[in-house]
Amino acid sequence: MYIAIEGVIGVGKTTLARLLQPAFDAEILLEIFEENPFLSDFYGDRERYAFQTQMFFLLSRYHQQRRSVPELLAKNEHLISDYTFAKDGLFARINLAGDELEMYERIHEALAEKIKHPDLLVFLRAETKTLMDRIEMRDRSYERDMDSAYIAALGETYADFFSKPYNNTPVLTIDTDDLDFVRSPEDLAFIQKKIEETLKETPLQPDLI
Repeated sequence: MYIAIEGVIGVGKTTLARLLQPAFDAEILLEIFEENPFLSDFYGDRERYAFQTQMFFLLSRYHQQRRSVPELLAKNEHLISDYTFAKDGLFARINLAGDELEMYERIHEALAEKIKHPDLLVFLRAETKTLMDRIEMRDRSYERDMDSAYIAALGETYADFFSKPYNNTPVLTIDTDDLDFVRSPEDLAFIQKKIEETLKETPLQPDLI
């Protein structure tokens, strides 16, 4: 059982993955993003640093997914990740254009063929204001000047992507605007129950014990 949690910046993917890990007795795979040397410059000048930032993320995510997913699933049949390989392409649609986007998409498509797809995608959705509030609350230095229009554009791109089938992978969409799964055990239990119910409805999934 390989579950990937997705959603726009600030929605709480990593936090939820950590909170669900013990409930599912799962291994955990977290995205490595702070190692990107272009990230801080990108948020200051997205147009200038977009291609370098995207290509670094693409190759970094590919190497992590290609190596770590099989290794972790060999150790434990249950794995929870706070991102999917597909997410990189969603950011590219927003940040790149023309020849740069075309080159990126060709490379992404070739690499994606070698990546294992999750058994379930959990899409955490939230309004732009909610996301901006959460970004401000966690106070990462390179996110302090985050543009709400950029977050809104990402939100639309994510919503469009997850409204359609993705490689026959079931998608569970959860609205998180009124949920506080960090402070509310009831909200966390609600999400866990929704995931368990969805997995039981999916023929390829093993029974959860």
